[in-house]
Amino acid sequence: MPVIEVVLGDITREDVDAVVTAANESLLGGGGVDGAIHRAAGPRLARAGAALAPCDPGEAVATPAFDLDPPVRHVIHTVGPVWEGGGYGEADVLASCYRRSLEIADELAARRVAFPAIATGVYGFPGDQAAEIAISTIRATPTNVEHVRLVAFDQATYELLASALQRSGR
Repeated sequence: MPVIEVVLGDITREDVDAVVTAANESLLGGGGVDGAIHRAAGPRLARAGAALAPCDPGEAVATPAFDLDPPVRHVIHTVGPVWEGGGYGEADVLASCYRRSLEIADELAARRVAFPAIATGVYGFPGDQAAEIAISTIRATPTNVEHVRLVAFDQATYELLASALQRSGR
């Protein structure tokens, strides 16, 4: 089981092998964290993503990190669920995002991975529920990843993630 750490910061500046982006199905880049990662990685990221698209919600694919600073070698693109009230399997799709991203990380031999709070931005997933799903899924998923950094973009998200981690017993 990986060590899980919650930090407040810029995911594009993490000292990890792979960063996960909360992508849209086209993998061409978008707003929020996905836009930030695409800007930092440069235009080749969108071209590489387009070649792999579409990516269904709950799935994940990887591309090189292009212009992101080393040691980041890979971007793992995962598509979260759009929140529709919780009665349409959104929680299962979100859990699949974390599971599939860890599986892809294992295929890439990535040992340190940074995740954003997937689907909590424009997709509208409630942050408290998303934090619980992130922590519980990462803890329950067999992986060779040694260290997971959950990178919050703002103080409110940081507090939700940190509280969920504390409640989980660590």
